[in-house]
Amino acid sequence: MRTLRTALLLFAAPLPLAAQASVREVPLRPGMVITESVRIRPGTYRIAASAGTERPLVTIRGRNITVDLTGVVLEGTPPTADPDAAQGLAIRIDGGEQVTLRGGRIRGYRFAVLAERTRGLTLSGMDLSRQWKPRLFSLMAHESLVDWMSFHQNEKREWMRFGAAIYLEDVRGGLIEGNRALQGMNGLLMTRSDSLQIRNNDFSFNSALGIGMYRSSDNVIVRNNVDFNVRGYQHGYYRRGQDSAGLLMYEQSHRNVVAWNSMTHGGDGLFLWAGQHTMDTGQGGANDNLFFHNDFSFAPTNGMEATFSRNRFIANIVEGNDHGLWGGYSWESVLEGNCFARNRIGIALEHGQDNTFVRNRFAQDSTAIALWANPVEPSDWGYPKHRDTRSRDYRIADNQFGGHVTQWRLENTTGLHITGSRNVSPSERCDPRALLGAAYDSLAPRGLDVPQEIPAHALGRPDRAAIIVDEWGPYDWRSPKLWPVDTSRTTVRLRLLGPAGEWRLASRRGVARVSAERGVSGDTITVTPHADSIGDWSLRFEYADSLPVTFERFEPRADWQVRFISWPDSTGDPARDSLGFAARLRGALLLERREPRLDYMWYRPTIAGLPQERWGLEATARIVVPPGEHSLRTISDDAVRVWVDGRLVIDHWTPHGSELAYAPIASGARDIRVQYAQIGGWSELRVEVIRGRSRSTGSAGPH
Repeated sequence: MRTLRTALLLFAAPLPLAAQASVREVPLRPGMVITESVRIRPGTYRIAASAGTERPLVTIRGRNITVDLTGVVLEGTPPTADPDAAQGLAIRIDGGEQVTLRGGRIRGYRFAVLAERTRGLTLSGMDLSRQWKPRLFSLMAHESLVDWMSFHQNEKREWMRFGAAIYLEDVRGGLIEGNRALQGMNGLLMTRSDSLQIRNNDFSFNSALGIGMYRSSDNVIVRNNVDFNVRGYQHGYYRRGQDSAGLLMYEQSHRNVVAWNSMTHGGDGLFLWAGQHTMDTGQGGANDNLFFHNDFSFAPTNGMEATFSRNRFIANIVEGNDHGLWGGYSWESVLEGNCFARNRIGIALEHGQDNTFVRNRFAQDSTAIALWANPVEPSDWGYPKHRDTRSRDYRIADNQFGGHVTQWRLENTTGLHITGSRNVSPSERCDPRALLGAAYDSLAPRGLDVPQEIPAHALGRPDRAAIIVDEWGPYDWRSPKLWPVDTSRTTVRLRLLGPAGEWRLASRRGVARVSAERGVSGDTITVTPHADSIGDWSLRFEYADSLPVTFERFEPRADWQVRFISWPDSTGDPARDSLGFAARLRGALLLERREPRLDYMWYRPTIAGLPQERWGLEATARIVVPPGEHSLRTISDDAVRVWVDGRLVIDHWTPHGSELAYAPIASGARDIRVQYAQIGGWSELRVEVIRGRSRSTGSAGPH
């Protein structure tokens, strides 16, 4: 098989033993350029990097070079620093051939390793966890569009703004093996990088992507843990994913082999998209990739999403997702021997042609298979103008079904050939090997020197309720954490999460009662704040031998008086006319409300009587700000301005997408007035007082 042979031949081999013995040892110095094999002197180096990637701490260039970082710890920020304080680039591999970088631990940078224009690259045995990641603003029952990602454009290196533990650009041939990249934003990002083996790595618990690929083909991704790469999920409240994923494969990425990986609990497990070129022209796709015996379970959105392309999905486990496979506009794709279970929809495929579903098992999906075509397609897509997009010509044979509310949902679909379906007990365990029988070995990718099994899941493969996303991303359950059970502010229930152990209450502030002062992990306690401390209280626990565990709530009490207005399209745009907006506030109101907090986010209004677009509000409140340093923070889409004690402190009135703005606010009783205008599309407004001088801008944005 050309894909595997190319990847196997091109990876970099380690130096012969005689050559290794003569490698000299050198200390790490900022700005050093390495052009021959060296061993970096073991030790801890605390060296901050400058912003951007133009001045890396270390540059490697040349041929047949091995750089050994065994015993080296390189830190760009203190361990206690917020993750979004990290910046810059630790190591750049600048061209060259047969370059090996191994061992060591690097943390606290925007990029740990950036390799460009390299042939035969080996990265092995490195711990690249805890690089840059943005603060998130979607918390329980308070989603924010600030956190939404967009990886769709990368022709002009747009992905560089996101950062990564490993970023490969124009790399051909090599081996990425045995590395760890956890608790950052992205584990491994690849642009125009081909013929690599990526195996036995752990790219889990990142707040955007485990692995991201753009125009990257003929790679082999095998036996990796790529779990809990997720944002935009709060169990029981919302499940968006916000374009996070275990594996993202975009824009003309072809002939990749993805086998025996654990890719669970991602925003999507797999997110494959043909690319903008295909969307505009109808040509190409992200085609002829093989996804073999991976676990794509427990995604808030799609276990597998693969659109506008032709691919093979064989022997995968797809359980507990919203959609098992979302395959819009897929063509000539094959789904064979997959286990779909407890998804809302097992397979959802709109506008597909000539697809084959054989020997799959569907158990307890609300709907097993949905195939349809919409009567009207988006007018701004080029794709349907160049392609046949009817829903037609499916071969569906020898599939097993059990325990569904709806087995088939078929609309505007022709040319269905359904044979050999049979009902089975939904409680039967589904094993892809059993489904495929002797065909399993013949369908499996060959030439891979790895066990043919999915690596063990870090947390024992729990269901979707195990996804906990806080302000810095997915929680890894390795340390204790207090987490609210619901959204109540007056009587608060907190659950102590984490490894097994005992806890005791060490201190409390602003709290009248706690239901228990000792217990074990997994306990839920009830906290009643003092009547005058509803928005400012904290608890501190001691847990086994770990550091103290603290839960703090800071939300100064407010009673917002909110007046809503609207305007017809014929009057123009008051959001661009301050005088016109103020005049409307003096006129007839649409409605009035009182709110304990100013926090709105929706596409379709959840307040009766509000139109979807062309509306605004003015809200006023008196807020008592306690002593200390505090800031006023707004999140808005489309326009906002804020006055404190009659002085304009935030003027973000030019229409914009969801963005943050800040202003300092002094302690004491403060009169706050907010004006907001919604022109169209999504609505978002959040106004809050926070501690300190935080100026986090959030995710790197969709631009």
